[in-house]
Amino acid sequence: MAGFLAALKENYQTQMERHQNLPFLKGVMAACAMIATADGRVTFSERVRVDQIVETLESLKAFDPVEAADLFRDYCETVLKNPREGHEELVGELEILKGETETAEMIIRICLAVSEAGGETSLIDQIEIVSLCSHLELDPAHFGLYRDKLIEELGPNKGA
Repeated sequence: MAGFLAALKENYQTQMERHQNLPFLKGVMAACAMIATADGRVTFSERVRVDQIVETLESLKAFDPVEAADLFRDYCETVLKNPREGHEELVGELEILKGETETAEMIIRICLAVSEAGGETSLIDQIEIVSLCSHLELDPAHFGLYRDKLIEELGPNKGA
């Protein structure tokens, strides 16, 4: 009987963790999908990086990595099928995390890691991350993303 109660308690705790962390999982996968699809395609290295993130973050360990990968894939497909509406839908997944500064900052750092999966961050990824910072009410400069730097990378008179 004691074994049954211990198993029941452990199952309850896991379910509570999943329930409490589901908005974070959805937010992370939505943000990662926005970065991965920013250039119109999702690379193998981006998929691998997202898998690594899910397996590493303590707050996501209550979730089956396959469940997270499926959510990421679904979000990517949503954006790739209809970029404007898909993007708006994914931004909606981030709304619940607005005002949670530490969580929002972690999501941006995760996005930076995904954007660097192929070796270097592209300009389009940087722009998408700056946009995410805006949605999450964060200062892009806090993450080394400066408007002036982005304009500079565009080249002379391209950002004006």
